[in-house]
Amino acid sequence: MLESCRNAQERWGGVHLLIDRWLQERHALIHAYAALHVENDAATRQALQKFCELLVDYVSAGHFEIYEQLMAEAEAFGDVRGIELAKQIYPRIETITQAALTFNDRCEKGDCLGSPGLGDELKQLGQLLHERFELEDCLIEVLHTAHKQTAVTA
Repeated sequence: MLESCRNAQERWGGVHLLIDRWLQERHALIHAYAALHVENDAATRQALQKFCELLVDYVSAGHFEIYEQLMAEAEAFGDVRGIELAKQIYPRIETITQAALTFNDRCEKGDCLGSPGLGDELKQLGQLLHERFELEDCLIEVLHTAHKQTAVTA
């Protein structure tokens, strides 16, 4: 039983650390978003470039690290409900990811500064990111937190 517990902690403890790091990246992304302004100057250009860099890193980590680990964990625990929920949520996250990447492609060099509607575009992106964070929190709750107790008692 002790060995089983150690194996679970080794296997899923890393997921917890991965999620913690990712949530720290989210925090940095939110701060970078809050620092954005629509002025067309060097400081704003730098802030926009930093935001785009963090944005791409964050959405990439979600798709290529976090979601895969969460799904693997759910499959290992036979969590059919969690897997079905993820299948319902992922398409919306993917849509938001595409919007974020489109914004990045347009603004990563700061070239979009001074363009009409940038303020509205940033506001819309902020709303989409907020929605994404809520969806991700739901996935973390269902696909990871729900399994923590099972892993400890395994």
